[in-house]
Amino acid sequence: MKKLAITLAVLVPLSSYSLANDSTGYVGTGGIQYLKNSQVAMQSEDLFISKKIIKVDYLYKNLSSKDVTETILFPLPRIDNFFESDFADTEALLKSFKIVVDGQNIKPEMHVRTFIQKDDKSPLMDVTDEFKQCGFTEKDMLNPWTPTKYDYEFYLDKLKQCNKPQMQKLVAQFEKDDVIPWSSQVIYSWKQTFKANSLTKIHHEYKPLVGGSVALYPDEDSKQFCMDKQFKQGLKKARAEHSPFSALGYILTTGANWAKPIENFKLTIERDKDELVSFCWDGQVKKISPTQFQMSKTKFVPKRDLDIIFVQVR
Repeated sequence: MKKLAITLAVLVPLSSYSLANDSTGYVGTGGIQYLKNSQVAMQSEDLFISKKIIKVDYLYKNLSSKDVTETILFPLPRIDNFFESDFADTEALLKSFKIVVDGQNIKPEMHVRTFIQKDDKSPLMDVTDEFKQCGFTEKDMLNPWTPTKYDYEFYLDKLKQCNKPQMQKLVAQFEKDDVIPWSSQVIYSWKQTFKANSLTKIHHEYKPLVGGSVALYPDEDSKQFCMDKQFKQGLKKARAEHSPFSALGYILTTGANWAKPIENFKLTIERDKDELVSFCWDGQVKKISPTQFQMSKTKFVPKRDLDIIFVQVR
């Protein structure tokens, strides 16, 4: 069994967006998610993933005799406001994000949310309203995605100097010299109408968030990326057991939220010529070119997300 790992976006009402979390130095992004809906089915999904770009083509069918209009969401993951963050080019993702519906470009609305979490054992608190009350602009709150000239002290001072009771209560949880760890999430939204008894084509693409490390440790990373015997033999032959690697994630499980299973699903993963790639997939993996691998399923209900590792073997 060959396994895959991915991260999709989301089609949901604006009041109930989804969060994506950091994982081993990178975060997953994704495709379109929808709340469970008995009227709209996904006829097909054609997904292409590489380190340079993620592209998805969907074909949806409204099974009913009435138009269905929803507010669609595409939530990006939360990014911490730390300037030593190892995420790749977050700003490039925002600039490259593209939605096309039935051949027409859609300009989605951007929403920025902020969060504070004292530590891993503490609850994640949505503090967007509190930040706005303290004079933070949307540009300020977008800083983890598009770092500005301001250093961390600028934001720390602004938080501590805010005289709003709720923010004072939040800041009081921290010691005087503590770092206040806040994060930012971008959510795109747009209105989408699925015509009665009709098909709707939606295309989206963007540059993924690619992480990685200077050295691979197969014994530690094997399970997450489903490194099989053949992959490990390839590493050994290339003397690349501890080579630098890149990794990305894709949230695939949101594709299970439609009226029916995905009728036809196709996934293509592309690596560079000087790389080995490993991922988890329950089914046949075809090598369709020296650098591309392809998988397909019918009546597909995704049950796990995708993590992909690319190991340099120069």
